[in-house]
Amino acid sequence: MLIEQTDFGVTRSGGHAHLFSIRNSRGMCAVVTDYGAILVSLFVPCPDGTTRNVVLGYDTLREYEAGGFFGATVGSHANRISGAAFTLDGVEYRLADNDNGCNLHSDFKTGFHKQLWNAELLPDGVRFFRTSPDGEAGFPGNLEISVVYTLDEDNGLHIRYEGVSDRKTLINLTNHSFFNLSGHDAGSVLDHRVTLNCDRFLEISAGRLPTGRIFPVDGTAMDFRLGRRVGEEIDSDWEQLRYAAGYDHCFVTGAKPGALKKIALVEDPHTGCRMEVFTDLPGVQFYTANFLPSQPGKGGAHYGPRCALCLETEHFPDSIHFPDFPQCVFDAGETYQAETVYRFL
Repeated sequence: MLIEQTDFGVTRSGGHAHLFSIRNSRGMCAVVTDYGAILVSLFVPCPDGTTRNVVLGYDTLREYEAGGFFGATVGSHANRISGAAFTLDGVEYRLADNDNGCNLHSDFKTGFHKQLWNAELLPDGVRFFRTSPDGEAGFPGNLEISVVYTLDEDNGLHIRYEGVSDRKTLINLTNHSFFNLSGHDAGSVLDHRVTLNCDRFLEISAGRLPTGRIFPVDGTAMDFRLGRRVGEEIDSDWEQLRYAAGYDHCFVTGAKPGALKKIALVEDPHTGCRMEVFTDLPGVQFYTANFLPSQPGKGGAHYGPRCALCLETEHFPDSIHFPDFPQCVFDAGETYQAETVYRFL
């Protein structure tokens, strides 16, 4: 494994950011940065003989400081919390109201993806770590958190999370990479074929919040168990798809803590590139970039709606308000751990 460190510039607050390129012997390379613990690029050798960068992103640090969630480590709570508030042990904690009355991805300006992390080189990757101070983005507790990116010789990118707080708090991290297996600059992913090994999904309201009801995928446009084109039913006249202008739904993985389970397969008919997804988390948010603003990206690329898809492994959105959902509440001193693997075939 070869790991190279290069300069990525100086943040607006004066911190020095770096890029870390992790290469295996088979030609795969993951590029990550200590700014936001972000996955910047992922170069994958494809069956058609090309090597393609399959994640969307930016060229410069300034663009990441100003931009959204490309490749981001989202925390300390990914996805939505209704009412932009939650209560623990009788104390209410107010969060940023940044998504029509709810909280989305903790905070757009002070979330984990906007922080400069410490970095430690490992034999097969990089460990990013920091302390999220009590009250950051509204969440209680001093949270010691780490994100480890490693690459293996079977073309698997492993992302491991670990954290512990000195107060009861919510911990629910994810990686928000936008994938296009034809290449980050290739346009629509509607021809991608997706298989989800999930037999249930969370119903959403018009505000894309969970209603608390979990339904079987049988007989619906959510049934990806045998694989289907992303675009096959994405524009169907069905309430669930209308609410999200496509797919933006959490599926139940059935995975158990500490035991990786294969939950998804993505296949690109143009390059032959295939990606498996493994996790030990209970949910995966399948998002088809329906609301991605039209914008410039890496290398002169132009990004827009449905030019990528996300498979964000996580705890269920808004679980704090639904006691029957698996919970992401951790007591003081209790360790949070999770892992996700994106493996390319």
